[in-house]
Amino acid sequence: MKARIERMLRFAVFAAAALWLPVGVLAADGMVVIDSQHGVAETEARLIEAVEGKGLTVMARVDHQANAKTVDMEMPATRLVIFGNPAAGTQLMKCAPTVAIDLPMKMLIWEDGDTVKVAYNTAGYLVERHGIGDCAALVQGKIRQALHGFARAAAGPQ
Repeated sequence: MKARIERMLRFAVFAAAALWLPVGVLAADGMVVIDSQHGVAETEARLIEAVEGKGLTVMARVDHQANAKTVDMEMPATRLVIFGNPAAGTQLMKCAPTVAIDLPMKMLIWEDGDTVKVAYNTAGYLVERHGIGDCAALVQGKIRQALHGFARAAAGPQ
């Protein structure tokens, strides 16, 4: 019975997410993937501008393509932007210490043929994965909205 209820809840979360996600979005296994209208570098710059514009801190940027070149390998442009808000993150870690493995938040930007993609973990994924009980409202509300807004700002029109 519990497994059936969990499946129903996952479906409800997925169905609700489908209502607010833009066209060209894939949401499966706790991840949202959207198409960007810009190249990798511009998408990354737009993401950083959006994150910093909301007062969050960009903690690291990883250029996987550049790292591949250091070992004489090639891959399409692939960048990871790691960012967060220590106040919100600390609050979440106090509710569920294991969420620290998924914090700070991150967004992945990569070339997929002629398309650039942006991906991030859903707020619902964090709630389910870490059993975030008392803090679920924070994750499902503010964090969900922030991630969605950042992805749209990075990938959307000029």
